[in-house]
Amino acid sequence: MNILLLGSGGREHALAWKLAQSPRVDTLYAAPGNPGIAQSARLVTLDATDHGAVAAFCAEKAIDLVVIGPEAPLVDGLGDSLRAKGIAVFGPDKAPAQLEGSKGFTKDLCARANIPTAGYVRTTSLEQARAALPKFGLPVVIKADGLAAGKGVIIAETAEQADAALADMFGGGFGAAGAEVVLEEFMTGEEASFFALTDGHAILPFGSAQDHKRVSDGDTGPNTGGMGAYSPARVLTPELEAQVMDRIVRPTVETLAAEGIPYSGVLYAGLMLTAEGPKLIEYNARFGDPECQVLMMRFAGDLAELLLAVATGRLADCGSVALADECALTVVMAANGYPGTPEKGGTIEGIEAVSGAHVQIFHAGTAEQDGRLVANGGRVLNVTATGSSIAEAQARAYAAVDGIDFPTGFCRRDIGWREVEREGRG
Repeated sequence: MNILLLGSGGREHALAWKLAQSPRVDTLYAAPGNPGIAQSARLVTLDATDHGAVAAFCAEKAIDLVVIGPEAPLVDGLGDSLRAKGIAVFGPDKAPAQLEGSKGFTKDLCARANIPTAGYVRTTSLEQARAALPKFGLPVVIKADGLAAGKGVIIAETAEQADAALADMFGGGFGAAGAEVVLEEFMTGEEASFFALTDGHAILPFGSAQDHKRVSDGDTGPNTGGMGAYSPARVLTPELEAQVMDRIVRPTVETLAAEGIPYSGVLYAGLMLTAEGPKLIEYNARFGDPECQVLMMRFAGDLAELLLAVATGRLADCGSVALADECALTVVMAANGYPGTPEKGGTIEGIEAVSGAHVQIFHAGTAEQDGRLVANGGRVLNVTATGSSIAEAQARAYAAVDGIDFPTGFCRRDIGWREVEREGRG
């Protein structure tokens, strides 16, 4: 089959790497891709916001499946446009993609379907939000309703911080994403991520992970799109995973189907493991980044066949998802300045020397310049390793990090620390 993969980050490199291993794939195209993705796919120039151009390319190249990596094209309705042309798509239509595109949409769905989540209020003005604040106490969680590149969530510890966050959001600090703001109660517990594939009816679990959002060691500093991740998240026990499926994922899929907007693709549930059980923090409508990287390192099946089954409504025929018992851990090497303005153009060397049987380097924000590999974004590389334990995967990943020459980059040195401590306690 011929596949078109849309996206240019580390998530898409991991997907391309795994898709290219499928014996069913004839030609894998990627748009726009990156230098790492070019090792697995044929790069093409396509604007994902030009739905007609994407559909025309699919017709010209006899594309059997389009895999939409990032969230923006999903929320923009590219899936709807391609399906209208008879093209199979992995990723939800515009209406169900609101699970990620609108925090308020998801909270309201939780209320309708009795899905456990934090108490909340949707607000559409600064005055309304200020009036609602006293209901929550401190700390309080303040979220821009729309897409904000993983940075639209503020945990305010003081009333002054809360007011400043609201003023920033309603003042245009997050663009259109902050036109509506959701206030939420602060939940206490450990966070974990759970993934499931669904074609709108059948549902298959696709593993768990934990990521590190803060930029600096010890989970300090500003939130980022993610500085590293590992899988599996053993804190999410089989019993807790069953609860997540029964109380969160399945009611979501069934409610959307009953309301005429079935969800097809991957559901990424961000969870808080509270004293009352798992509660939904938020949904993403695509594979996480960098969680996708560790999941693809563990996935032992034919990804192309599985994603096509989702896209064509045949997931019930696939049995269970094959995930290796091995652990995987990824460390994000970011450009100096991230998550603010990253320093672009820094030279990167040594990737080939550190890659091997247990180590894969996924490109997240790179470019080729005069024959050299250079940084071209905030998160630049995902140094990913497997091992029999998180500790072993961590050691291999950091050994690889230390072998890469990227003088204008940095990384956290403690990815996976919670699980390594748990493993040490035995």
